[in-house]
Amino acid sequence: MAINALGFLGVRSDRLDDWSDFAGKLLGMQKIDRGGKALAFRMDDRVQRLLVSDEPGETLAFLGFEVEHKQDLEHYAARLDKAGVRVEPGSRELCDRRFVGDLIWFSDPAGNRVELFHAPMIASDPFVPGRPIDGFRTGPLGMGHAVLHVKDIEVMMPFYRDLLDFHVSDYGLEPYGLYFFHLNERHHSFAMVGSGREGFHHFMVEFQNLDDVGQGYDLAQMEEGRVAYTLGRHTNDYMTSYYANSPSGFFVENGWGGRLIDPKIWEPHQTHDGPSFWGHERLYLTEEGGRKRLRDMRLEAAAKGRRSPPIIDCPWLYGQFKTGEN
Repeated sequence: MAINALGFLGVRSDRLDDWSDFAGKLLGMQKIDRGGKALAFRMDDRVQRLLVSDEPGETLAFLGFEVEHKQDLEHYAARLDKAGVRVEPGSRELCDRRFVGDLIWFSDPAGNRVELFHAPMIASDPFVPGRPIDGFRTGPLGMGHAVLHVKDIEVMMPFYRDLLDFHVSDYGLEPYGLYFFHLNERHHSFAMVGSGREGFHHFMVEFQNLDDVGQGYDLAQMEEGRVAYTLGRHTNDYMTSYYANSPSGFFVENGWGGRLIDPKIWEPHQTHDGPSFWGHERLYLTEEGGRKRLRDMRLEAAAKGRRSPPIIDCPWLYGQFKTGEN
């Protein structure tokens, strides 16, 4: 695959102090000061995974996807240009700010800025987490996943699937459209929520240790309004997670135990059990605004005996691929 991972993302926010506490002390990332106008955060040996710039807007600034070869940038630039998408080459100054060798950027049909890059810079010093954790599950899987609100899936689907070669993992149509895409063995690195809105829904970071998720959950519960979804488990990627309200209003999923797939033989399919086996109570929703409907779907899945594989027989966790549906 030419595009092989979600490599980094950027956020616009004038709440740098809040982001410093949130990403550093709650998520456990390593804070890097970029001179007062921006904060950067590490998750591993990469120089930068998350960049928060001191700008108004409180929203997603860009998504950065890594390509395998430098020539892939030329390939996608030509393909996008042919499809009528304006592509800009990354200046040397921009590449230096992103700590990559080469970069191109463009906007998707909803106006989200997408950057494709090659040759990320590796840090010379070891990763030091912002709180005691065993680290994040990154490497060839990328930094995690990112999810967008989508107003018109019929426009967005061809862009990501056909122009950028994102591969559909699965999709659900109830209680709303959910579309998941893989770029590597991680079940999904990108997803779209057919909410009828535009904007950033959430990004996910995956911890190496379940206790790091649980201890973060304890910390989040000490802050009024910080928890957006309670602890729960997803039906398609088996992720055990909770969601936190970020300082910029979108969510950040804190997860463990995400499913690995084999992209060579994976078959996309529709799911029918809703987003979660249990938990993930949407505390930000009213009963009439969807909270009860999602809860009822979880209870129905439980009544049908739907569940993930037990840990003792859990090849998606131990590196052996499982390709069957739930």
